[in-house]
Amino acid sequence: MALKLNAAFGALDSERKRHDRAAKRGTDADAMALMETPSHFLLPGLQQPQDFLAGAFTGKGDEMNDPALKFLHGTTTLGFIFQGGIVLAVDSRASMGSYIGSQTVKKCIEITPYLLGTMAGGAADCQYWERHLGRLCRLYELRNRERISVAAASKLLHNIMYSYKGYGLSMGTMVAGWDKGVGPNLYYCDSDGTRVKGEKFSVGSGSPYAYGVLDAGFRPDLSVPEACELGRRAIYHATFRDAASGGFVSVYHVHEDGWTKVSVDDVEQLHWKYEAERK
Repeated sequence: MALKLNAAFGALDSERKRHDRAAKRGTDADAMALMETPSHFLLPGLQQPQDFLAGAFTGKGDEMNDPALKFLHGTTTLGFIFQGGIVLAVDSRASMGSYIGSQTVKKCIEITPYLLGTMAGGAADCQYWERHLGRLCRLYELRNRERISVAAASKLLHNIMYSYKGYGLSMGTMVAGWDKGVGPNLYYCDSDGTRVKGEKFSVGSGSPYAYGVLDAGFRPDLSVPEACELGRRAIYHATFRDAASGGFVSVYHVHEDGWTKVSVDDVEQLHWKYEAERK
């Protein structure tokens, strides 16, 4: 697979060079020739595709270390239970190795009006399967005339991921919600088949930094504004230290009546805000 990918990127590089040479000549015949071939599509701005490939994937490039299934990615998400419900906080950067694809990814998936999911790992995998989970939850409500529990929703997602174990899925998600007569519940599920119930999770490449802030400032009796600020500050500090995390910090509050999107803050503005507080 690695050799095939290298060959594909090599062919792309050759086609880009041919396109550039023809564009410099600038004749009408050359322009028509370019329009009749696939090269008239916009090509990625890669001067050395092989170098990009080496920096975006792990493994040694042989059949035993298939890079197509082990691409480098990063994120920071967290969730914790306190006396007022659950706070979820996420960043918004999508990256692949050193390449930053987007700064505005929505990493908190709104599964139902009472359920939220976070995404870490492959963006396409998380978005697709968590939206699929939303459809399954809605079907459950129609059949049973009551909303699905957090435990059952997380089990549905876990069963899907476990059935695809070893097929290349890359997912590390939290499912959070409020159950009638029970209260807030928080579960962590990943593509390795793990499903764990807990009260405090942080997932992604920036999670060690987020855990440091979270452990230092967490108290079960936090007020809602205090809990939201703790989640916001933890994600900010993770983005400051982890190059694969960044963009915006989104904070959600899960409560008895559903969930509320509390805030979306640019990490640059948060940086200067917190720096001013230190002085």
